[in-house]
Amino acid sequence: MKAFPLALRHGALSGSLASILSAAALAACGKRETGSMFAAVNAVSHWLWGDRAAAHDEPSLRHTALGYAIHHGSGIFWGVLFERYVSRILDRQQVAPTLAAAAGATAVACFVDYKLTPHRLQPGYEMRLSRPALLVVYGAFGVGLAAGAWWLRRR
Repeated sequence: MKAFPLALRHGALSGSLASILSAAALAACGKRETGSMFAAVNAVSHWLWGDRAAAHDEPSLRHTALGYAIHHGSGIFWGVLFERYVSRILDRQQVAPTLAAAAGATAVACFVDYKLTPHRLQPGYEMRLSRPALLVVYGAFGVGLAAGAWWLRRR
């Protein structure tokens, strides 16, 4: 298990990469399913603005910037936990175990997001995207975690 300061630094990077890749997936899936590349990210702002936020399709500071900030913060949170608790696996620098650890961490994040979290604090993009699209988004998140961990250890 990694010391917290190092896990925080590593988690900030792997979580940020996971956030960026999954946000790109949100934009692509949102464009395909709703006609707006901003719709799914805007829906995350329901944390503050309620479920009406999911109806906004245009970019705005109120919905898009806030939605992405929440999404990014969540990515860093999960990245820090990932780096903290599976660092021994990641430190081996093997692709398959790193991908498996990232898939496991992503599955835990998804379970917590939808089974343990109150509706108001769930991601929100499930209000705009289909389940197959959510699979793409969470898959991108897992790839981002793995890629960040791999990159950090290959430097």
